[in-house]
This record gives sequence, C-alpha cells and structure tokens, in this order.
Amino acid sequence: MMLKTSLLAAAALAAALASPTASAADLVRLGNLKFAHYGAVSYMKEIAGKYDLKIDERVFPKGIDILPAIVAGEIDVAASAVDAAIAGRASGVPIYAVAGFAKGGARIVAKPGAGIKSVADLKGKKVATPRGGAQELVLLAELAKHGLTWSDRPGKDVQITYMAYADMNQALLSGNIDAMSQSEPQSSQAINKGFGVEVIKPYDTELGEPVRSLVVTESFYKTKPEVAERLIRCFVEATATFIAQPALAESYVREKIFKGQISSEDYKDAIGNSPFSYDLSIEHVQTTTDLMQKYGVGRMENPPKAADWVKLDLLAKAKASVKTN
Repeated sequence: MMLKTSLLAAAALAAALASPTASAADLVRLGNLKFAHYGAVSYMKEIAGKYDLKIDERVFPKGIDILPAIVAGEIDVAASAVDAAIAGRASGVPIYAVAGFAKGGARIVAKPGAGIKSVADLKGKKVATPRGGAQELVLLAELAKHGLTWSDRPGKDVQITYMAYADMNQALLSGNIDAMSQSEPQSSQAINKGFGVEVIKPYDTELGEPVRSLVVTESFYKTKPEVAERLIRCFVEATATFIAQPALAESYVREKIFKGQISSEDYKDAIGNSPFSYDLSIEHVQTTTDLMQKYGVGRMENPPKAADWVKLDLLAKAKASVKTN
C-alpha cells in the first residue's frame, strides 16, 4: 500500500513538472520611468502571469538613462519618449520601436506674475527644460515658430536652463526660472498648487503631440519572437484595461507608483494631457527625427531612418487578438 501511494505521488509530481503551467515563466527586463502616463507600462507586470511572463521592472530618471543599460544587456524592453529612442538608435543602440503608449505629456508653464501669457512673451526670460527629451524638442519647435532665438548662455532671445524633471518645479517655485517645459504630472502639480500657470500645451507645431514609444532590443525581437509577441499582447491588454477602467488606472498610478504623492486632481489633469494609447507611426518617428536634426536635439551625426527600425508587426497582431476600445 505504501509502495502504491509512493508511486502515485511520484507520478503526480512528474505530471505536474511536465505540465506547461508548471514551467518557469519567461523573464522580461523592463526599463521604465516614473510619470503618470507610463502607468499602463508598469501595470504589465501585474497581469504578466496570464501571458506566462515575469516582468522585472527597473525605474530610471529619464529615458536616455535607459540606453546604457540596454547596451550592457540588462534591459529587454523600455518605455521612453520617441526622441530618446531616436537618439539611442542614432548612437548605435540596437533597438526597435514596436508600439506607442501615450501621447502629449508636455506643457509650458510660467511663474505667476511673470507677464508670460504666450510663447512670444518668453523673450528675455529664463526657461528650464530637460536636455534631450520631448520637452526640449517641443519647446524649441515653439520658439522657432514664434521667431525667437535661444541658447543656454545669455545673448539670445531666450536663455535655456537644462534641469532634471524633478528639479524644475522647485526652481519655478523659488523664482530661479521664469518658465519651464515640463512633463506630467509635474506640470499639473505646479498649476494646481498655484506656483505655475499654463502658457500652452505645445502641440501646434509640425511635430504635433509627441508620442512615447515602447522599444525592444534587436536581440529580444529576433531571438525570442514568441516571447516578444506575448509581451506586446500583455502591453495591449494593460493599456486597454487602463483606458476602459479609469478608476483602476488612477488608483494604480497614484497609490502603487506615486505612493499617494499626487492628488486625484493632479492625476486627472496629467492624463487629460497625456492619454494612454497603443499607436505609433513611421511618419511620426520620421518627423520627430527631422526636427531633432534641425534643432540639434540629441546631436546626431547619422540620424536613423524611421522605416529601418520601427517594427509594428507585433502591435498589429496584438491588437487583433486582444479586445481594445
């Protein structure tokens, strides 16, 4: 009887080990940023098990900081602004852009009482922006549209001060700068707390609304195509969930990502200016590349052609298989 029980137990163990559900989930290493509109990308790890994935998320200060980790082989998939991905590709980082995940997410905000009602009023002012990001590109496109010159040294119409996202709100509050081109939710926080006023949502240039992109390494795309396909299906479901269930999205971003540091008003204003999305186009990436080259953002010697590295096949398959709104 004991022998029979032992044999049955051994058989059950062998069957469990042979079962697909018992196999180890495929590990995917994600590089992400701490912004409201990056929330659906972070949410992927919560539903990854459904796609037999385990997502290890690592948060970076800004998109361009992820690139060295990709080169070092530490990251498989990353979320960043399209311009950071373009700059990386131009410098030889082996990545493919496979989806978009948010659009907009920028705002030019001025110090109250500074007399800045429009972009033209930035003449003679000190304006902060992060170097090499979407916020720099939309700022320069706006200044050019209004015929203003700029430099990070005195002598031009507008003096640019390069700062980290995390430092700009404090600089505006303390009066060290007159205005800033800021991301979300920081720009909404500055407005809602009363130390900033909106000048413009800078989407009226040929760039339009800047798009945030999901990129994967060439190695991941080529050597693990089946895993990559499951990952993008997971991404599309996470995004569809956030779009369909805004209360869930708000709760996750405010409590899990920001640990209660942003208010409901901040969140709603931020997402109102940077809605969740899946889509990316070769045309938008090429326009962004051309403007980066024109204004010297990213300082690219050999700007990449969008058609060579924007790969939208996985996204098309995922959207066909996952219910989206």
